[in-house]
Amino acid sequence: MSYDLALVLGIVISGFSIPAIVSAFSDSRAPRAASLMVLLGGGLVAWAVIEKPGGYTMDQIPDVFMTVVRDLVG
Repeated sequence: MSYDLALVLGIVISGFSIPAIVSAFSDSRAPRAASLMVLLGGGLVAWAVIEKPGGYTMDQIPDVFMTVVRDLVG
């Protein structure tokens, strides 16, 4: 798995966990699945940032998203 793909998957998984957390708290349930998604997504992001030589900057993230989408589609 490339570092770019891990970064994008981590951001997407973490983003999808936010509605799950809000839903769990509004229903007075423990957010178990949402917590697991946050850990998985955060782990992927951390791994990608740490392992890529030079890391990532905030300016690079949109370009990384477009590169990953372009590679998956084409």
